[in-house]
Amino acid sequence: MAHDPKANLEAAREALARARGADLAVFPEATLTRFGRGVAEVAEPLDGPFVTGLAEAAREHRIAVVAGVFEPAGDGRVANTAVALEADGSLAAAYRKIHLFDSFGAAESALVTAGDTPVVVPLAGLRLGLITCYDVRFPELARALVDQGADAFAVIAAWGSGPMKEEHWTTLVRARAVENTTWTVAVGQAPNPEAPDGFGIGRSMLVDPMGVVRHDLGPGPAVHVGEIDPAVTESVRRTLPSLEHRRLGVRRS
Repeated sequence: MAHDPKANLEAAREALARARGADLAVFPEATLTRFGRGVAEVAEPLDGPFVTGLAEAAREHRIAVVAGVFEPAGDGRVANTAVALEADGSLAAAYRKIHLFDSFGAAESALVTAGDTPVVVPLAGLRLGLITCYDVRFPELARALVDQGADAFAVIAAWGSGPMKEEHWTTLVRARAVENTTWTVAVGQAPNPEAPDGFGIGRSMLVDPMGVVRHDLGPGPAVHVGEIDPAVTESVRRTLPSLEHRRLGVRRS
């Protein structure tokens, strides 16, 4: 993604046009603008031009959308927000990232204020649990989403490059799918050769409830339509009923 929200909105429009026939399109974290200093100056409310334009594109192509934006937080920082839009363009949900990336020398909390509420949204025939980037390192969030009825995860990220980072991304995404026997759509921001400070690794994936990577889009920008089959989830959970076998942290009536 670029720094310019108008350019990014046009790129999202083009991607939706290429995804003809899909029910759901998932864009990465920071689709509004690349993360970094100055993000507060570009942040918009959810009724601002970027989300409004994305909603118009969703309605035009009849595709539900998940995408990462930044909202003004009122203290000079922003909320790192995943918006979920219905295929008619209406706002279905907004998830503010809970776990902030104060690791590997970064300090996301200097620019972003944390959310505190896990979000599961009915969207495109799924109950979709929303997870943003660093959140995927915290299995308790994914489990909380499953306990709220999630039958699929959308993981959006602008995952930084560096030693072991790509291995962490692919391992963690597959782990969240396996331990929850849940389809996982993981979309990472791809590197932008025209933005030297861009640090995304790409590697967008669709992972099934057994942890099999059905699609891996590699390091570059790409649009691909895959299939999520709820019958696979039912079959896997009959064969591997690990969610029913939990003994710790389970509420019992």
